Amino acid sequence: MEIYNIGLVIEGGGMRGIFSAGVLDYLMEKDINFPYVIGVSMGACNGSSYVSKQIKRSVRIPLTYLDDWRYLSFKSYLKEGNLFGMDFIFNKIPYELDPFDFETFEKSNKKFISVVTSCETGKARYFEKSDLTRASFLKSLEASTSLPFLSTMKEIDGEKFLDGGISDSIPVLKAYKDGYKKQVVILTREYEYSKKSSSVLKLITPVYYKKFPELAESIINRAEKYNETLDYIKRQEKAGNYFVIRPFKVIEMPRVGKDKDKLKEAYDLGYNQMELLYNDLKIFLES
Repeated sequence: MEIYNIGLVIEGGGMRGIFSAGVLDYLMEKDINFPYVIGVSMGACNGSSYVSKQIKRSVRIPLTYLDDWRYLSFKSYLKEGNLFGMDFIFNKIPYELDPFDFETFEKSNKKFISVVTSCETGKARYFEKSDLTRASFLKSLEASTSLPFLSTMKEIDGEKFLDGGISDSIPVLKAYKDGYKKQVVILTREYEYSKKSSSVLKLITPVYYKKFPELAESIINRAEKYNETLDYIKRQEKAGNYFVIRPFKVIEMPRVGKDKDKLKEAYDLGYNQMELLYNDLKIFLES
């Protein structure tokens, strides 16, 4: 089914983002094609595999390499400054171990956007696939998934970036500005969730990122902005403009975790939940 006037927005959430992978795999199996896809962090990675039409790639990679120190480990952090092994994930895997289908991705008529945060301004930047080379596309995904404190800053065209979730965790307003009033939004937290601010974060962030005060401010204010976005999404959902897919229950998985059973459980939750919601989604898409 080709969709022409509805955008797809995919939240991140670290390893919890595997829930979204399950949702997207079901949509791919049903051949549901959105014209506009925007993702943050893990959501951007999942969204890119959706555009390249590689079913189960997003879950296969962590299940295969989660025990490999090059994928996620303190050894990786000590060696390159990244808890997640960025060179392994965004070079070795897509080019050699589990090839990314660049040809399908680049030929797709879907507009794909990955969200990153500028370290200089603390504001979101949006990288479109049509403006990127293969190398810079992978670098945009790498930047979007670079968690503060746990990753080095990533450079694209001389500018430093970190995790897109710092500045725009759920980019529904960007999708709206790009012309998509109606949206399908995939979240990785349950309906009742509200992000809590951290007094410790308020103390350490200005010190750790003292050379990047705007970035530090965005990190400190993230919870407030995130909750405002959630409230906005609920209002749009109630108005019938958004179809929101969120976990029916709490996903018992930290942002950074290595439990394969919990990973598979979260993936299955997303897949099975999308199956249950599919008829309602079709009504929304056809309305």
